[in-house]
Amino acid sequence: MAGEGGAYRLRCSLVGHGQDVRGLTRGLFPQGGFVSVSRDRTARLWAPDGLNRGFTEMHCMSGHSNFVSCVCIIPPSDLYPRGLIATGGNDHNICIFTVDNPAPLYVLKGHKNTVCSLSSGKFGTLLSGSWDTTAKVWLNDRCMMTLQGHTAAIWAVKILPEQGLMLTGSADKTIKLWKAGRCERTFTGHEDCVRGLAILSEMEFLSCANDASVRRWQISGECLQVYYGHTNYIYSISVFPQCKGFVTTGEDRSLRIWKQGECAQTIRLPAQSVWCCCVLDNGDIVVGASDGIIRVFTESLERTASAEEIQAFENELSQASIDPKTGDLGDINADDLPGREHLKDPGTRDGQTRLIKDNGKVEAYQWSVSEGRWIKIGDVVGSSGATQQTSGKVLFEGKEYDYVFTIDVNESGPSYKLPYNITDDPWLTAYNFLQKNDLNPMFLDQVANFIMDNTKGQTLLNTSAQFSDPFTGAGRYVPGSSSGSSTMPAADPFTGAGRYVPGSASNAVAPVGGVDPYTGMGAYQSAAAKVENIYFPKKDAVTFDQANPTQILGKLKELNGSATEEHKLTEDDLIILEKLLSATCNTSAETPTAQQLQTLWRAVNWPEDIVFPALDILRLSVKHPTVNENFCSEKDHGQFIILLLKFLNPKGKQANQLLALRALCNCFVSQAGQKLMMKQRDEIMTQAIEMKSANNKNIHIALATLTLNYAVCLHKVNNIEGKAQCLSVISTVMEVVQDLEAIFRLLVALGTLISDDTNAVQLAKSLGVDSQIKKYASVSEPAKVKECCRLVFNLL
Repeated sequence: MAGEGGAYRLRCSLVGHGQDVRGLTRGLFPQGGFVSVSRDRTARLWAPDGLNRGFTEMHCMSGHSNFVSCVCIIPPSDLYPRGLIATGGNDHNICIFTVDNPAPLYVLKGHKNTVCSLSSGKFGTLLSGSWDTTAKVWLNDRCMMTLQGHTAAIWAVKILPEQGLMLTGSADKTIKLWKAGRCERTFTGHEDCVRGLAILSEMEFLSCANDASVRRWQISGECLQVYYGHTNYIYSISVFPQCKGFVTTGEDRSLRIWKQGECAQTIRLPAQSVWCCCVLDNGDIVVGASDGIIRVFTESLERTASAEEIQAFENELSQASIDPKTGDLGDINADDLPGREHLKDPGTRDGQTRLIKDNGKVEAYQWSVSEGRWIKIGDVVGSSGATQQTSGKVLFEGKEYDYVFTIDVNESGPSYKLPYNITDDPWLTAYNFLQKNDLNPMFLDQVANFIMDNTKGQTLLNTSAQFSDPFTGAGRYVPGSSSGSSTMPAADPFTGAGRYVPGSASNAVAPVGGVDPYTGMGAYQSAAAKVENIYFPKKDAVTFDQANPTQILGKLKELNGSATEEHKLTEDDLIILEKLLSATCNTSAETPTAQQLQTLWRAVNWPEDIVFPALDILRLSVKHPTVNENFCSEKDHGQFIILLLKFLNPKGKQANQLLALRALCNCFVSQAGQKLMMKQRDEIMTQAIEMKSANNKNIHIALATLTLNYAVCLHKVNNIEGKAQCLSVISTVMEVVQDLEAIFRLLVALGTLISDDTNAVQLAKSLGVDSQIKKYASVSEPAKVKECCRLVFNLL
């Protein structure tokens, strides 16, 4: 067993990257190793060197056309037993690598700006955060959902141990907690960009920020503690095994080790920006900095570097230049500083700094408790040039830039900020700057030349040919993109005996395996002898057919009497609607006419307080193939969907909300309706989910049925993005719905979505749906809830 020294000392310094090391993560394979990423556009896998205290670079991975900003490990799976490596870059992409191949296995495209944070969860899920203000959830090579809500760059993301919970930290100074793709809570308290997150337990996490503080939070929203110690931006935070303390790194040239809520040790580095850190399984700390060197620190006496290596590190540190403008050492007045004799007095705490003046030169020293001596950490100079040379630590609107210039267009007018990275085209930057600030294009040459003069023409390798188009966001998720190939047979609605079935008589086939459980006729009995799955995957849409035409027409006539002149229907109009209702409710064999549909359209555009009987006629009529084709065809569908979505307003009348949801459900009976519903899926589901807050079981049943009908369609086409949205809706709605019929329909939807699709099963597990449905396995009545729940469980 290695002896423990109590304090961290250098284990080794690793040279390999050509520029700043921006991200680090503990590796799973080889054991005890780690992965680093850099501005040099590479990722490197490091393995412990069995012969000495160092690490060996196993291989170098390339795939990004610009800086690599972040890295994480995707846990092992049957297909990849050693796990995968994910890297995010300034080229807006995420590259996925195996541990033994330098080229990417595949590339994830979809973000529209730098990907600066990654986190992996169970079942292969990956969470990414970007300067485009969004976070995205990926499963294998597909984007499952996009988390929108932050107003500035997302610098930090973490998937929590409890399934379905995710955290994002942003330059808008907030942290958000997400469940199944929806924001559950916003944490406020930081006074500047949130840069890092670390998980302590299912109930607690840590955050660090540009306000130089670390905060400990409860998932419930309470800030339990604030830790101060750093004197500048804190870039990263990592937790020790068993959560016994944590480490932070920042722009004050330091790594700080925190134990029991106190800063127990401060280690200075000979680099201004200490960008990243990770903790290995043995408790050793790996840090990456702006000098491109990776350094590993250890408590173990056996793994500590040789005396010569430690001396070399201290010499390098002592020769560093410290810029007083950074404020890392407080206000400095060289005339008031004591001489070398000041170092004879011992320090009072680890990491305490002391400045002395020796031969007109200001030197900085730091007290080491473990060694009982002052260690020189650098010379304080007028300026180290660090501001522009430490890879974009200048922040503007929450994003990093190599330079942020102040441009004065004329003496009397305002000044403007111009952010610039050395990989940017100076002419394009100048053009965008003039456009954004509505300035005269004649300044183009002047501004571009100003940029080139003040950056001394610095550029990196030519990357323009490989940039993805920032306007189109190539590879982004397009709702319903794969629905076009959907060719589905006419649905068999759940009607009860004697009701109208669209299409030919041969469609009205009784469900196989017993009475259809949706009719609620009391005839259904569970088969105790054998567990036969008669519930899912559901093949046909579920519709709302029950009607009392006499009552509907009576109410329509009554309300027509109180309608204004512009909305009032004539006696002829009412007769036309009566004929339409008779044609669609199977009391006559007539086909609805264009005149009848025009009259119906006028009626459904009545004011909100009297429109509901007209909506009820629409709900019944849209099941008829002729009406379905008319309202859902390419030509007219826009206004039809806008009309129905207008009624799905949380503040609207519940009767209208219910009938609009039922009408949407009934659209699924014919191919034209299915095509339209799939095309508009994203918009419809986003609006419909707002109905979960209605305290009305009929609305909840209609919402669950709409979700089920989408599941039926999605089961027939390979559209994992659509399934992800549906699974998110099921998870969200199950939180609030109590009616068991609604729960049953959600369970059937869930079973249908995950049947014969391992990706959907993984996604459902990652959202924590299995833990949500557990309680329904013990429901005694109706028995169909328990049986369906157990069958879904078998798939999960």
